[in-house]
Amino acid sequence: MNVDPAEIQKFESLAQKWWDKDGEFRPLHDINDIRVRFIADRATIGGAEVLDVGCGGGILTESLASHGAVPTGIDPALGPLTVAKLHAVEMGLQHRLSYYQSTAEEYSQETKQFDIVTAMEILEHVPDFSETMRALADLTKSGGDVFLSTINRKPVAYLFAILGAEYVLNVLPRGTHEYRKFIKPSELSQAAREAGLIVRQVKGYSYNPFSRSASLVSNPNVNYLFHAQKP
Repeated sequence: MNVDPAEIQKFESLAQKWWDKDGEFRPLHDINDIRVRFIADRATIGGAEVLDVGCGGGILTESLASHGAVPTGIDPALGPLTVAKLHAVEMGLQHRLSYYQSTAEEYSQETKQFDIVTAMEILEHVPDFSETMRALADLTKSGGDVFLSTINRKPVAYLFAILGAEYVLNVLPRGTHEYRKFIKPSELSQAAREAGLIVRQVKGYSYNPFSRSASLVSNPNVNYLFHAQKP
């Protein structure tokens, strides 16, 4: 299995805090709108069958359901999935989405493919992101879209994403990220092409923890969003 047990444990231990918008996961809540807009500007969400890989507590999954998609969320950590299911019931969305404990690699053994596949903020947590990329491609229908987000392996990313976010501002739990697991856009693009995908766009985004706002930027120095398509 292409999973790191230590990474799973990190998110299991924080499962109950997933929907606290002022807690450890507040950056995910704050950047969620920009992730949804990035997808909506490049693919048709309404009516689309979507697979949200590494869905955690379901922040993006629920948003996609609210925009008319029919999403399935998968995650190897049971705790966040339990929280995701309960929250969907609270929001009255349980009939529009589904959750399963699985990885992209495991789920790709099924015959079902999706119009849109997302994997946000998870590739820097798996041992081999190229293996995950192949699974994401297998899970995507011909003509479908793959959307990713991750962190660039540059010194400035270490400064902002680890030192700043985890140790100075405390907007993320310490130990959330490891610099060596960050992925350069060129590396992600190569993995996508090797998986048979066409790279459409790489776009940076900035996050201001004080105003709690995010915006797209031209340079993917730290955080970036990635769009590819399956021929």
